Amino acid sequence: MNQQLAVKRNLIIMWFANFFLGGSMTMVIPFLSLYIKSFGEYSEKYVQHWSGWTFAITFVTAFIFSPIWGRIGDRYGRKKILILSGLGMGVSIFLMGFASSVWQLFFLRFFMGIFTGFIPMSQAFISTQTPKEVAGKVLGTLQTGSITGTLMGPLLGGIIADAVGYSTTFKWTSGFIILSALIVLAAKEFRVDINEGTKTRYSSKEVLLHIMRNPVLLTVLLISALIQIAHFSIQPILSLYVDKIHGPENLAFYSGLAFSVAGLGNLMMARYWGKIGDQVGYLKILLILLFAAAIFYFPGAFVTSFWQLLLIRFALGITIGGIIPVRIAYIRQEAPVAMQGEVLGYNTSLRFFGNIIGPSMGGVISGYFGFSSVFLVTSTLLLISGLILLAALYRHPNVVKHSI
Repeated sequence: MNQQLAVKRNLIIMWFANFFLGGSMTMVIPFLSLYIKSFGEYSEKYVQHWSGWTFAITFVTAFIFSPIWGRIGDRYGRKKILILSGLGMGVSIFLMGFASSVWQLFFLRFFMGIFTGFIPMSQAFISTQTPKEVAGKVLGTLQTGSITGTLMGPLLGGIIADAVGYSTTFKWTSGFIILSALIVLAAKEFRVDINEGTKTRYSSKEVLLHIMRNPVLLTVLLISALIQIAHFSIQPILSLYVDKIHGPENLAFYSGLAFSVAGLGNLMMARYWGKIGDQVGYLKILLILLFAAAIFYFPGAFVTSFWQLLLIRFALGITIGGIIPVRIAYIRQEAPVAMQGEVLGYNTSLRFFGNIIGPSMGGVISGYFGFSSVFLVTSTLLLISGLILLAALYRHPNVVKHSI
């Protein structure tokens, strides 16, 4: 099998692996707060706070382990890490189906964080097999796999949860995640841009120095955390917001719909944004998407009906859909292949740091100031991210010219 065919085959394999994993993870996220509520008679404030903390705790361990897994992947290969990640998450989520208290669920999500990072690792896996000039398009195509799963997962999870209960849904979810790990067995691992004389191993010090010497790359990595804080602040309390504006009837289904509609916008545009980034420059598109996302998040604070919320979530999905492939394609461009896993690991770690702060912050803000305030804070953070990147590009204008 020649390399070009192997790239296409691997992309198809990882697309389906991400499809099953993306769908599985989002089968349970929309009703995590409702699952906590089912453990006992708790106040709304208690549920909101613990929804945030329980959602975020997974990313505490993920924040620590992502650069470690990235470095191991650079040295020993990413295929083994992907399989281990899928199996670890599958077992963790299966055990969540037996949880009977907030603390048990909290501990299991903490443990799951060790293995979280399948989708970012798959992006690194495909990135190192992809020529730089088409990285945005290929990574955007890969992202449609997880997006399609994310689109279907909340709806399917909501239907299953309404039919058989939250606990059983966790057990079903684990099976799909383990399937994702098994699919990876069919992939073949290799790397492009490894020519004779090319350095094949970098120390952690060399990787960090490479990042520090590129101020725009450093800025892109740092704003990853701000973007995730913004995007994930609403995730754990979205179902409670739906309950407020729609009512309790078929709540799991409508919560899943609110999650899924953002995935629809994401699915429609992710590959397109990546392709545009290949042509006109990743940093330019990233800047546009950050400001657009800030604008689309803002009206969420003022919705009065469920359908208004769906419209805003769809518009948000259109902009958010391009941020990940464009950002990873830029990192692919700026980092040598032999260190890309570790650089992307730092990017993932910073994203997970945002995932820690975002849900916790969203839970606390909504508990004290109401749901609407979370949308206002989120919009402001995305605006700040755009301004930080704009300032970095203004100080280093030569970077924009060479970011295609």
